[in-house]
Amino acid sequence: MKDFAALFTTIDQTTKTSLKTRALAAFFRTASDEDKLWTIALFSGRRPKRAVTTTQLREWAAEVSGIPLWLLEESYPIVGDLAETIALVLPSPGRESDLPLTHWITELKSLSTLDIGARKTRILDAWDQLDPTERFLFNKLITGGFRIGVSQKLMTRALAQATDQDEPSLAHRLMGGWTPETTSYHALIEAEDTQADESRPYPFYLAYQLDGEPQDLGAPADWQAEWKWDGIRGQVILRGGMHHVWSRGEELMTDRFPEFARLTDFLSDGLVLDGEIVAWEGTQPFPFNTLQARIGRKTVPKKLLKAAPVILLAYDLLEHEGEDLRHTPLHHRRARLDALLRDLPADAPVKAAPPLSFDTWEALAQIRATARDHRAEGLMLKRLDSPYLAGRKKGDWWKWKLDPLTVDAVMIYAQQGHGRRANLFTDFTFAVWDGNDLVPFTKAYSGLTDEEFRKITAWVRKNTQQRFGPVRQVTPHHVFEIAFEGIHASPRHKSGIALRFPRMSRWRHDKPLQEANTLADLKDLLETYG
Repeated sequence: MKDFAALFTTIDQTTKTSLKTRALAAFFRTASDEDKLWTIALFSGRRPKRAVTTTQLREWAAEVSGIPLWLLEESYPIVGDLAETIALVLPSPGRESDLPLTHWITELKSLSTLDIGARKTRILDAWDQLDPTERFLFNKLITGGFRIGVSQKLMTRALAQATDQDEPSLAHRLMGGWTPETTSYHALIEAEDTQADESRPYPFYLAYQLDGEPQDLGAPADWQAEWKWDGIRGQVILRGGMHHVWSRGEELMTDRFPEFARLTDFLSDGLVLDGEIVAWEGTQPFPFNTLQARIGRKTVPKKLLKAAPVILLAYDLLEHEGEDLRHTPLHHRRARLDALLRDLPADAPVKAAPPLSFDTWEALAQIRATARDHRAEGLMLKRLDSPYLAGRKKGDWWKWKLDPLTVDAVMIYAQQGHGRRANLFTDFTFAVWDGNDLVPFTKAYSGLTDEEFRKITAWVRKNTQQRFGPVRQVTPHHVFEIAFEGIHASPRHKSGIALRFPRMSRWRHDKPLQEANTLADLKDLLETYG
């Protein structure tokens, strides 16, 4: 655990990617196989399940520290992280230990079989032999909230340096449903047979946002354009007589989309399709909120299957008849995809997402302007000779999204942030006018600069009307422009409306309170774009 804590300290104290990579690579060269496996798991989102509640941790920490619970609770929003708050208030450890990371994770996993009293005894015993940094990491593991400033891509790069392996090949090895309980470091990283897991997807190729003009990309004839559909990016895999569905976030979602089981009736084994999972209305997708009703469900009732049937709008073919096609140019993969799906029955749960025909960038811009009519977010631009790479690479794939929708709204509630913004008010609730009343309709917490957050924080502290726990009601005064990608009806909200990806795009110092938008304005947007 001391080596892992030293790794964390090095990573936490630098913003330089090269130093983080170097520290990780050194750890992977010297740590035990068990600790290396768990480190890979942690940095790729495979965390142990939560062993106890945060309420219990708060109570136990206050008791051991000899402070009232209210004082710990008041300290938490100032520190900005519960695991760190607890590590700071605990008394110095009574003894030292040099047990490895794997020991402490095994200890946490065993807690689920114990009663509350025994869990408390084990956790207090751990706190008594770990130093503050080790306690912080242990607390992170307890709460299941282990997130540290290292992306999976950076971790994979460091692992490639430590093992002298090819980074894309390692990225592929790390995909899929493995856990430290189901594999070993040797089997995952070193063994030659990496195809034992037939459900394993390929690393997704991600696009950059196009901030300039498409004319800068060169000749239109070198590019393919598609709608950027508003669904769930996914890979559908047919191998070994089974089908598997993976999201871009590397979540296995097979059970949530039983429609895709029928693909084994139409398509042969050794197939991986990349595309967008959408709820399908017949000729175009339903709005995203129709699909959203299915996202959080492990099992889907028949009523919802009928109300929100899904299909895969496939736009790439990554594997065919067991052959990895990612190295071939896009136009080749696309031709094989179109030939493969051309003669499928009309009710098959997969369709080839059609490329858009255009001769000039000006003509494509006119097509892009109609994206919302097709329930799309904009366009994808892909170079026709591009291979299918791993991760976000700049140059060959771009997303050319529509400008967001906007409304002007009044801030009525504020809440402090977390982490480095724990001392600032960064989370706000906004309202629009409904007659003479302000009706809350959305929350937003991003879009302002640090300096703007500092200014609004000072104002909030001077203009608080009431407190509701961590939330402050403030005097209605400031107007902000709220940008968002979509709007839909929502019976769960008082306004009857919910926004997709809301954020603050401008602080409207120039606009008085009375000139903020109205609920009627939102309903007009809903009628047009919902």
